[in-house]
Amino acid sequence: MNNNYQNHEAYAESAFRRLLDIVERLRSTDGCPWDREQTPQSLRGALVEEVYECIEAIDENEADHIKEELGDIYLLVTMLSYMHQEENKFLVADVFNCTAEKLIRRHPHVFGGENLVKASSPEEALANWARMKVEREGRKPRDSILDEVSRGLPPLDKAFALQKKAAKLGFDWPCAAGVIAKTQEELEEVKAAISATISGTTGGTTCGDKADLDKNALEEELGDLLFSVVNLCRYFEIDPSLVLQRANRKFTDRFKYVEKRMKENGEEMKAQNLDIMERYWNETKK
Repeated sequence: MNNNYQNHEAYAESAFRRLLDIVERLRSTDGCPWDREQTPQSLRGALVEEVYECIEAIDENEADHIKEELGDIYLLVTMLSYMHQEENKFLVADVFNCTAEKLIRRHPHVFGGENLVKASSPEEALANWARMKVEREGRKPRDSILDEVSRGLPPLDKAFALQKKAAKLGFDWPCAAGVIAKTQEELEEVKAAISATISGTTGGTTCGDKADLDKNALEEELGDLLFSVVNLCRYFEIDPSLVLQRANRKFTDRFKYVEKRMKENGEEMKAQNLDIMERYWNETKK
């Protein structure tokens, strides 16, 4: 372990000061053209991407990788804060103080306050958090609990958040069987939408001309199916974004294996060789 941990406060202060000095240099007139060109708007996508890369590192449970990805997030937060400081909107230090003050204000059961507040469970702590937003910060209660979900969330995450909010008020399935049945129902409606619009379909098959699809109808049914699958994840307290990310990694690893085996055997990656590709795909499962 680094000896600097013996004086953690000084180490933290000097480390952040070093990062801020580097950001200031990069944004200066004699700094990096790319960094000077960036704006808060241009860095939005990078911020989302770095968060997901950090999640992947956490899943791998590799300390050095986690440290690196957290550093990338810190860099973007520092750069975004400094951009606003350049425009005299607020100081970089204001970002940290604002967060510190909010944490103290919303944890009266930890830091005390005018009235003695207790929180003996996570649920009570969350209730305190929500109450402080209204009583101490003057935030108006929402017309709907769903209004508390950020409009800026990606669709998959927003569906998950909406369902969690609704379940808090008892709008939930009493048992898993209902969620599974609903998902199966939505899948059947997708099949029906495809079968009803593709020419040449017989016996419920779906191998006709995709050009004949009623895409509006199919989009609606696929949306319902995705929403119900997210709800199935939510019911079992599984984050759909994380499991989809894991599925993406699994698909990538298996597909790369297929590419490698096809290349080793002089086979071309094309539809006519699908049987060969499927054989190699099944090899990866073993």
